Amino acid sequence: MKVILLKDVPKVGKKNEIKEVSDGYARNFLLANDLAKPATDSTLKQWEEEKEVLEKKAEAELKTEEELISRLDGQEFEIKAKADESGKLYGSITAAKIVKMLKDQGFEVAKNQIKLIEPLKETGEYEDILIELSHGLEAKIKIIIIPEDETII
Repeated sequence: MKVILLKDVPKVGKKNEIKEVSDGYARNFLLANDLAKPATDSTLKQWEEEKEVLEKKAEAELKTEEELISRLDGQEFEIKAKADESGKLYGSITAAKIVKMLKDQGFEVAKNQIKLIEPLKETGEYEDILIELSHGLEAKIKIIIIPEDETII
């Protein structure tokens, strides 16, 4: 029986793939658990239309992310933070704070897209902060942490 998978099914296939499976497996497991639907003429036509829409959406998303990466890559950003005389921060700069700072600058990035090995805990320059977007796109930015009462020259 031919089925269209509605979700990823281990050892069978990924979402939106058409697979040939045994009748019993399709009826008793895939269809019963809403993991697939039968691949009839009408569902295949609907699947083709949905596939085209998803491809167009993915292309638009890729274009948007490429534009974001081109604007972000190589940029320097300043973050002011409270620190003691030796340069240790009273808090730390986390991915969430970097996301907020980027959002204030007009860049839409999610917290899980910022790749920090550990939170930044001292003043100074941090090069190669990696931002990973979908489609394998990535950008590196530079973060300069300065004490709140100082400014960079």
